[in-house]
Amino acid sequence: MTLPLWTSDAIAAATGGVASEAFVVSGVAFDSREVGPGDLFLALKGATSDGHRFATQAFVQGAAGAVVSEPVDGPHVLVRDTMAALNALGIAARARTGAKIIGVTGSAGKTGTKEALAAALERSVPGRVHRSVKSYNNHTGVPLSLARMPADTDYGVFEMGMSAAGELAALTRLVRPHAALVTTIAPAHAANFVDEAAIADAKGEIFEGLEPGGVGIVPEDSPHRDRLFAAAARHAATVLTFGHAETADVRAREVMPGSRGTLLSVSLPTADLSFTLALPGAHWVSNALAVVAAVDAVGGDLAAAGLALAELEGLKGRGARTRVPRDGGELLLIDESYNANPASMAATIALLGQEQAARRIVVLGGMRELGTGSDAYHAMLADPLLAAAVDFALLVGDEMTPLARALEGRIDFAHVADAVAALAALRDRLKAGDAVLVKGSNAIGLARVVDAVASGKI
Repeated sequence: MTLPLWTSDAIAAATGGVASEAFVVSGVAFDSREVGPGDLFLALKGATSDGHRFATQAFVQGAAGAVVSEPVDGPHVLVRDTMAALNALGIAARARTGAKIIGVTGSAGKTGTKEALAAALERSVPGRVHRSVKSYNNHTGVPLSLARMPADTDYGVFEMGMSAAGELAALTRLVRPHAALVTTIAPAHAANFVDEAAIADAKGEIFEGLEPGGVGIVPEDSPHRDRLFAAAARHAATVLTFGHAETADVRAREVMPGSRGTLLSVSLPTADLSFTLALPGAHWVSNALAVVAAVDAVGGDLAAAGLALAELEGLKGRGARTRVPRDGGELLLIDESYNANPASMAATIALLGQEQAARRIVVLGGMRELGTGSDAYHAMLADPLLAAAVDFALLVGDEMTPLARALEGRIDFAHVADAVAALAALRDRLKAGDAVLVKGSNAIGLARVVDAVASGKI
């Protein structure tokens, strides 16, 4: 029989609460809309919301118990503070497992790398790998992801994000990774930092939570390599670098793009590995090197990891590629609608430029939280668009005004206010043979454009 994730006694012991009655749960959620049969519902209180108002609905949806700071009708553990209880449950989950834990952060590629790493480890131990879902990488998402980890997990992979200094330090001390990885440094959340070096310092906080004997993993090709290496060295027993440079510990010796993916030959400190990477693009080569380094750092099966990387598919909002029927043919839809920063924008535009297509079309939404450099960062996208031979650019949002000015007289483009206007601007414009890239900050709402194109509505 499958062991329960938590018993009421274990929840009470971890949180210092009092159980109203005995119960067991198989999952954990704090969003009542995500509660399913057998779950534990955490009634968190926020500045404008109170989860206790949704406790009844959570039980209707099948919750087996709740953690509350006010008594409710239904099995529950009563605590003083439900947010503190969530943290305590995460700490208890981490303390009870013997799993090897990996923490992942970076300005771009966190979620994709986390998913690839989980798949690489899962290949050799099916059903024994736990990972944070979606982008649950903040002060609520990380303890929730920990609380969901079964005690008998072999490997745990946790994404950690930040928008200000000090945030990662707190998260990594909850996760306590055996290996901690930084994917890349770019001006994401730049509004809260004086420069990229400060962003690198904030990302380097992930190494502060490393377990004794832990491994820090940093990008060799980054201009902030020395800064990240020094941060890792202060807390790690070993620091591994990954990249293309000959000085990298995990190095791509050969990179050969082909019709079915990119063939990589990789040198590691103790082994050589060759495999095909299914996902296209130079940024995914870098992500794959980071994955291989992390698998090796925790003693995972490298050969199995290579097989998993050969079967990877893009995630919704983060590189998913869909062939959409159109006018007796089809168009290629590349969905990067979840997030955007200058580095990831340039990388995905360059990837579009490699596509064999009748026309290359981009739908680009504004990049948020770039601070005083926002106008310059947006205008700088003009050169990548020209280099990729883009035929038409649809720019969405006020942030794109500097790019619109930079493109005047250079390529065909339109600039609209929002995602609704983007839908109208694309209507009857797309044709069979097009390659269409949709990318922007999630707040712009370009997922609506992706759904409309994929369903054939525009």
